Amino acid sequence: MPDPGLLLADSSNLLAARNQMAFTLGFHIILACLGVAFPAIMLIAEYRGRRHGDPDALKLAERWSRAVAVLFAVGAVTGTVLSFEMGLLWPHFMERFGDAVGIGFAIEGLFFFTEAIFIAIYIYGWKRLPGWAHFWSGIPIFIAGLGGAASVVAVNSWMNQPAGFELDAQGNVTDVSPWEVLTNPASGYEIPHMILAAYMVAGFGVASVYAVGMLKGRRDRYHRVGFLIPFTVACIVTPIQIFVGDTAAREIADHQPAKFAAMECVYETGPDQTEWIGGICQDGEVKYGIGLPGVDSFLVGWSTDTVVTGLDQIADDEEPQALTLLHTSFDVMVGIGSALLALAAWFAFVWWRRRDLPQTVWFLRAAAVSGVASIIALEAGWIVTEVGRQPWIVQGHMKVEDAVTDAQGLWWVLGFTFLLYVALGVGAYLALRALSRRWREADPAEVTEPYSPRHEEATR
Repeated sequence: MPDPGLLLADSSNLLAARNQMAFTLGFHIILACLGVAFPAIMLIAEYRGRRHGDPDALKLAERWSRAVAVLFAVGAVTGTVLSFEMGLLWPHFMERFGDAVGIGFAIEGLFFFTEAIFIAIYIYGWKRLPGWAHFWSGIPIFIAGLGGAASVVAVNSWMNQPAGFELDAQGNVTDVSPWEVLTNPASGYEIPHMILAAYMVAGFGVASVYAVGMLKGRRDRYHRVGFLIPFTVACIVTPIQIFVGDTAAREIADHQPAKFAAMECVYETGPDQTEWIGGICQDGEVKYGIGLPGVDSFLVGWSTDTVVTGLDQIADDEEPQALTLLHTSFDVMVGIGSALLALAAWFAFVWWRRRDLPQTVWFLRAAAVSGVASIIALEAGWIVTEVGRQPWIVQGHMKVEDAVTDAQGLWWVLGFTFLLYVALGVGAYLALRALSRRWREADPAEVTEPYSPRHEEATR
């Protein structure tokens, strides 16, 4: 029987490095979204509490600040791991392009420490700062979250559409323009797309917790306000996100044609391209999918005569390989986004008519699912962004296989990292559960079970 250690040593470094980067980024991005948007939701609750004398909103803001602290602490660990991975897994990338990408990471570091300092002040100041002074102490948390997200996503968008530098005869980066690096052509749509996604994840995610509580019969005002504040935020940003995402897709079609062709499984360049919903991209065709003739061309250029670049115009060694994964991920992202838009419209219409939540158990059930659904859409979107750029780590300048480390033992590192992240995830869950249990014990609410099966049968 072969020695497992030898098998691991002989395995591809590139595959191990890709798997580790995918796993750690996929884990961290959820915490990053909560770190960006949850403080804003917390501040909205405090503003309402102080502006309207709402004790329930103030109680929510104080309790949410403790959850923000837990999530920030875990996110700090996972983010630190990612920053080390950039140099340890991809040393040739950092050696060659560090002068460009280092700018965004350095700025993000400043925002990170700013956020950490003011989170501590905000939590410590609940009983020590006067009302509005305490509220204003939280504003830097909100600003730092936006700034940190923008600087990191600017690096990622630069990898998709690099700009702001020159290469000398040896291929080394020279004449770096920090402003042009940060404002590269892709940053105009990637940054708002990511920040809006963060607000959807945090809004629907936090609201889903209270939706579950309401389904269990906790219909007191505290749970109602706890649901309405984050859910309203998510509903407001969702249609904006749909618009930004649509704009981003057209920009990708123009400037990253290989990625777009893979997303939509476009094999041959030409007009009147079919939009495929679902299906398997294999052997130059889409199998088992639902085709909408001409719709893909129309969405790209508002005309079925719009020519869309296919994979036949992309060099074989530059084509993304995981076509079905990319196509499915794109469909999942768009499909869930559309479903959440419908949920937001349902809520908005009923609230406009009655100033109340829809009086059906199915609305709360959908809201309870929306948190997980938004995370799935987030992960699918990152698969499209990252896998769609393959085989490039910097589009048109360096391939991923040329950037990976030559060090051995990466599979062991991946295994250790997996265990570490499992421990972090379990720890964060237990900490949040302990906070939730303590809060319920502090102010027990009468459970009326208005959405229980018995209640449904009684009202039929």
